[in-house]
Amino acid sequence: MIKVEDIQQYGKEHLDTVVASAASVQNGLQAIASAYGDYTKKSFEDTKSFVEKLSGVKSLDKALEVQTEFAKSAYETFIAESQKIAGLYTDLAKTTYKPLEGLVAKFTPAAAA
Repeated sequence: MIKVEDIQQYGKEHLDTVVASAASVQNGLQAIASAYGDYTKKSFEDTKSFVEKLSGVKSLDKALEVQTEFAKSAYETFIAESQKIAGLYTDLAKTTYKPLEGLVAKFTPAAAA
């Protein structure tokens, strides 16, 4: 027979799980937004620096050199920041679903050995 206390405990466990998951999502999304903001700021500063360097160039060879440096730097920064942000998304997914593992385990029958 099911007791009222069991139902209340079950509801409390669900509420705790939802609260923990929501907090994880909030923290993860803040970290991701911060990483995007940092990348955008760095990209803007790098582009500004590139334009300043390019405006002071007096020859085509030097202009091509400055352009090549900027393209290489921008690409390397993009790859590094993309990997960092992808890692943050992975961490977010792991921490978001972690509280749900306990509930899933309760309803999943144990594997027969």
